[in-house]
Amino acid sequence: MREMVAMFSRIDQRHGGGHARSAVVQYLTTDVSGYLHGHFPDDDVRRGMYSAASELAYLSGWMAFDNGEHPIAQRYLTTAVSLAAEADDAPMAGHVLRAMAHQAVELRHPAEALDLAAASVEGSRYASASPRERSLLGVVHARALAAAGESQAAAAALLRAEDDLAAASPGDDEPGRVFFFGEASLAHETACVLRDTGDLEGAKREFRRSVRTRKASSFTRTHAVTLGYLGSVQARQGGIEEACATWSRALDLMDGVHSARARRTAADMRRALSPVRARGIPLVRDIDHRAAAFLAQSS
Repeated sequence: MREMVAMFSRIDQRHGGGHARSAVVQYLTTDVSGYLHGHFPDDDVRRGMYSAASELAYLSGWMAFDNGEHPIAQRYLTTAVSLAAEADDAPMAGHVLRAMAHQAVELRHPAEALDLAAASVEGSRYASASPRERSLLGVVHARALAAAGESQAAAAALLRAEDDLAAASPGDDEPGRVFFFGEASLAHETACVLRDTGDLEGAKREFRRSVRTRKASSFTRTHAVTLGYLGSVQARQGGIEEACATWSRALDLMDGVHSARARRTAADMRRALSPVRARGIPLVRDIDHRAAAFLAQSS
């Protein structure tokens, strides 16, 4: 089961949540459901099975979230929390609550996001987690604090997340579900916090660090979104041509990606370009047409 989760997770990172999610759901509702109703030789095996099932339900929910299917995502994420509780796996529960907080931030529900993020770093959910997973929980907590207008607390949470990631080492006994989280992911989330608290220069620096340190071939969906966000910050600072060059790189990566977050990034490009669309700037016209084409083919 964990090997299947790892395979589907890598597909999600490369192609987006809209690709192969039906296969994940099929495996969860047939094979895995049958396993959970089977006989376990001992309690350790039972807890391990429920923990692995929680991870697969989480992945189903995360993929639905990435593809903009939010009610479905919430249903699977809630199931994942229940399975983690049955497994007595506090870090797994924290991991899912973190995803639910991330979704609430994206949906602009700051109070709910903060409640969920605070729960994810509470007690053994944080204390029993590996350093890498603690950093992941902490940086999403920072994003929720920023969304709720608590800038100083968000800055403190970012520092703790940086310290936690610095404490991670190759010899850690960490779960496979955090394979994607490293310097590039931390820089991306840090940039989002800085952007949301008004520090555009800091956000631009961190988005660039994320782009520089990520392996784009393995994490294509997120890399495209990061470039999209970087371009939006550049545009807000008046650098339209610089933003277009960045967005061109993002659109290059979006071919074959099925993700509502990628679609929203393309829509944001067109929205940012609308005030200058009539000026006849070739680069602006090219990016606007490419973003429109991507939206048309991926809708």
